[in-house]
Amino acid sequence: MTEEQQSNRPDKQELKNKERVDRLGSGKISKLMLEFAIPSIIGLVVNGFYNIIDSIFLGHALGTVGQATATIAMPIMTISMAVSLLIGQGGNALAALRLGEGKHDEAERIMGNTFTLTLIASVICTAVVWLFMDPVLSISGATEETWESSHIFMAIIAGGFFFQFFGLGFNNFIRTAGDPNRALYTMVIGTFVCIILNYLFVMVLDWGVAGSAWATIIGQAVSAVLMLWYFIFSRKAPFKLRFSQLRLRTRLVTTTLALGSASFVLQIAAAVVTVILNQQLGYYGALSAITSDGALATIGVVNRIAMFSFFPLLGVAIAAQPIFGFNYGAKNYERVKDTFKVAMIWIMSIGITFWILIHLFPRQIVNIFGIEPYLLEFTVNALQVQLFLIPLMGLQIIASHYFQSSGQPFKSMFLSLTRQLLYLIPLIYGMPYIITNFGPDLIPLDGLYYAYPVADFFSVVTATIFMIFEFKKLDAKILARDLEREKEQAA
Repeated sequence: MTEEQQSNRPDKQELKNKERVDRLGSGKISKLMLEFAIPSIIGLVVNGFYNIIDSIFLGHALGTVGQATATIAMPIMTISMAVSLLIGQGGNALAALRLGEGKHDEAERIMGNTFTLTLIASVICTAVVWLFMDPVLSISGATEETWESSHIFMAIIAGGFFFQFFGLGFNNFIRTAGDPNRALYTMVIGTFVCIILNYLFVMVLDWGVAGSAWATIIGQAVSAVLMLWYFIFSRKAPFKLRFSQLRLRTRLVTTTLALGSASFVLQIAAAVVTVILNQQLGYYGALSAITSDGALATIGVVNRIAMFSFFPLLGVAIAAQPIFGFNYGAKNYERVKDTFKVAMIWIMSIGITFWILIHLFPRQIVNIFGIEPYLLEFTVNALQVQLFLIPLMGLQIIASHYFQSSGQPFKSMFLSLTRQLLYLIPLIYGMPYIITNFGPDLIPLDGLYYAYPVADFFSVVTATIFMIFEFKKLDAKILARDLEREKEQAA
């Protein structure tokens, strides 16, 4: 073997890296889902703790005002998550498709462009929040009692948007690189730092909302640094973040944003729903014994528990995403269908588990957040009603991620919109007028959380219809592919 041939020969680590990616198209699907889903679920649940932790510590330290502050901040934090997912999940979905097609260099270019977009977006979003803080907080439902604390909290959180954007976006690239356990521990370490610092800053040093915000962005920064080190310096990364690939390319940018649009729209819709819900809570809460701040604190706790329940379902969908994308790009459509079926088994099992926990231990769950005693029964009832259909909610989530992974962004976007905008917003406005007809003990405020299971039902039906047609389309692709291969063999 000549010296030139030896230099071009891949070393053992490069071969291992290639095998780690290629097994997405050849490994046993149930085993791959187990390997990818468990770290993904744990990682997203851990990442979800950033908002949960803030709420728990602020609730115990500041009571209703602390809970209400966390609730008011949710729309802004949700929008920031939307931007990070627009870029990160879009870039990752495109990279997985290109890896399935065998285009390794293109995957590196996509990741470099994703980093540059992340940096630009974080700077813009930070500037927007700082410049327009007062009108944003006003729209989010901040009251006179919570105005100052909400302003302080969000001003600090916005300063760390880059770490949140990078952490959420690039964690998916680690999974696509075939290393789900590394994706997990980068998030776990950051969250652990956040918990320790929240306790120190809020409970020990009594820094209040400022302490909670600083703890959050420091934890996110730790996760971001670990991910940067992996993609820049680690030899175990099958594709690298290179300076030469940071220059934006129009074609890659537009495709990335198109594929990430479904995740973006989903989060923006969630932010719009939260703003509308906060306004409705303030109005109908003031008409009841719960009061405006009580309603904001109560439903804020319910929504954070719902978000915590949602993250494992999302974790399964994200775990399936690189398997979907790689095999769709490689025309292994049977594996695409099998992956969807396995993911649905996971998602329904998790949903049933949460449903049981919520009905067996509702008071224990609610009390973790330091809810005021007079709000306990209302919170428990709202929690059980709002998450009544959680065993079925995962179908809409996995269907949306499937269409995103297979390069069908508009279908993914539509499914993302159905629950939040098409169904939930009209119900949030309409249910307070309707709910009182169903029982003498029901008040208009109750209609706000009864709107959720009704919206869930319609969104699940819509997703089911989409997937029935998609499976027929995949069967047609399988037939066409097999006929083409037979012709090639005959020739």
